[in-house]
Amino acid sequence: MGDPAFDRRLALTEPAAGWIVLTYADDPLAPPTRPVLRVLRPGGPDDFVLPGAGHGRAHWLGRIPRDAGEIRIAAGPGFVLERVGLRAEAGILGQCLLRRPWRFAAALYERARGSERRYRDILRGACAVTPLAGFEAWAASRARPVQSPAVRLRVRCLILDPADDAAALARTADALARQTHADWTAVVMGAQARGDGAAGGPVTRRAWDPALSPAELLGEADALCVWEAGDEPAPDALALLAAALGGADLAYADAVGPDGAPRLKPDWSPDLALATGYAGRPCLLSRALVARLPGAGLGPLAGAAGALDVAATLAACEAVHLPRILARTAPDTPDAAGRAAAIDRGLAAVGAPARAAIRGGSVEIVWPLPSPAPRVSVVIPSRDRLDLIGRVCRGVLHETAYPDIELVIVDNGSVEPAVLAHYDALRRDPRVRILADPRPFNFAAMVNAGVEAATGTVVVLLNNDVAVLEPGWLEALVRQACRPGVGAVGAKLLYGDGRLQHAGVVVGLGGRAGHILRRRPGDTPGHLGRLRTAHEVSAVTAACLAVARDTYRAVGGLDAEAFPVDFNDVDFCLRLGAAGWKTVWTPAATLAHLESVSRGPSVGEKRARFEREAARFSERWRAVIRHDPYYHPALSLTTFGEDLE
Repeated sequence: MGDPAFDRRLALTEPAAGWIVLTYADDPLAPPTRPVLRVLRPGGPDDFVLPGAGHGRAHWLGRIPRDAGEIRIAAGPGFVLERVGLRAEAGILGQCLLRRPWRFAAALYERARGSERRYRDILRGACAVTPLAGFEAWAASRARPVQSPAVRLRVRCLILDPADDAAALARTADALARQTHADWTAVVMGAQARGDGAAGGPVTRRAWDPALSPAELLGEADALCVWEAGDEPAPDALALLAAALGGADLAYADAVGPDGAPRLKPDWSPDLALATGYAGRPCLLSRALVARLPGAGLGPLAGAAGALDVAATLAACEAVHLPRILARTAPDTPDAAGRAAAIDRGLAAVGAPARAAIRGGSVEIVWPLPSPAPRVSVVIPSRDRLDLIGRVCRGVLHETAYPDIELVIVDNGSVEPAVLAHYDALRRDPRVRILADPRPFNFAAMVNAGVEAATGTVVVLLNNDVAVLEPGWLEALVRQACRPGVGAVGAKLLYGDGRLQHAGVVVGLGGRAGHILRRRPGDTPGHLGRLRTAHEVSAVTAACLAVARDTYRAVGGLDAEAFPVDFNDVDFCLRLGAAGWKTVWTPAATLAHLESVSRGPSVGEKRARFEREAARFSERWRAVIRHDPYYHPALSLTTFGEDLE
């Protein structure tokens, strides 16, 4: 209760169950963070991570427990609390019942079995908007004027006009003319150098030369900003990007597409940026970055923007994301083949061994499998349940196309005769080792014991309730795990009905950490198409997690003391990140997962244990909970992700 960070207090006149509605805003130039609301209760505080205001105005709805005595808020210096409202529980429940009765029933079930956390999260999800349905209202609430900082930065705007579209070019020129940042010039690159359109003043026109290098395009300016004819930057776009750039290599902001849909981008995610080009426009490249780019020309005008984007992504060391919509962009013509070719050229230029491929119409980066392929030790904690352990062992040993597999089963006191007989049969396979671990259930300790006994260069943590769906899953994980700088690698996991179970973990989702887009259709592309390609995430689940054994040991493995059952995988990934290794999720490895089917529901002591571990996790990783760098601060933390708050 004495935490000095919680310096804003809201007194409750009478302790009664209900809902609190907050409206707040933040500083558009401050780093993105999520405020934390703390509810003080006799049994200890409950913390809730609020969505970031997205440099505008945000609203948050949360449930007040019956024994709540006081509410406190920790937030940055630019946080402004505009309105506080209290609503009766019955009124909120009635609205949720009418809008999503199936979630209401699920909420009642969770409350009846004592899971206050899931009850609260389901109801909050039921009362939230559907994906992007509330964008217009959301955007309007954030369209407030900003005092643009004065930054001395000469910006060269490169306007690409391959179609010689005079009307589109005029829209871009008019938007640039309204910029609050005064020190800019523009050059229009078209198929031919004609004198009409946007000529005059700070805007000139030239015919495109495929031999032009990025340095020549920059000229004497300090930063380069590429636009397509028809783009309409907001009046403060150049000013805010220039202020954000600082000493970084590039700065980029969010945008609205030609269809009116928002492109809300994560912080810098190099793998995702290379495959999808999500940084896109608006984006400002520093002079230092341009100087490091290859000196060769950018090729044909139609592919110049993509070629420059690929080169900048491969060369950038530090990038800044400004989570604010600063442009309405013109239509892009999808060209997966063209981008893949540009990526291949860029990778070859920097000596990277990867190559680009097209899978399902999207670009993916394929990393080589070391030769010879390293031994992989698959570690499976288990107890009884022949239906589970039999299926997963069959999948690993007989349905997986990988040349060198070791299977390590850590058995937690199985007594079922059928399981013991199955173990006897497995022992005849020289690839199998079975370790006895009869102590009280501690998932993290069992995994650590299995990894310690493993002999593989790469270890894969695998739940006993996972089923192999395709033979190439293990190779896909190993390709990523053997990359320099990569720590943990997670797979795409599906429920038995084909819906998404795991596509990466967002820290802060559901209050602590949660699976993004859970229970959405299995082929969901995700915002910006990120679920179609491998990309960085803050954490992945240990239900299927690959990592180099030496890397696992370097950070001490799973924390079996603080997180014996829950949060140990997320904590492990975050500790990897703190030590300099990134976590990657890949859809190239897809398996089925019957989530926690072997452990049963969390009630009674299980629920109490979960809450203790959750409290430890919140205390240890509060800063990441407030802002997961791979998740936009305006996206929902209560509806399985990617909904607007």
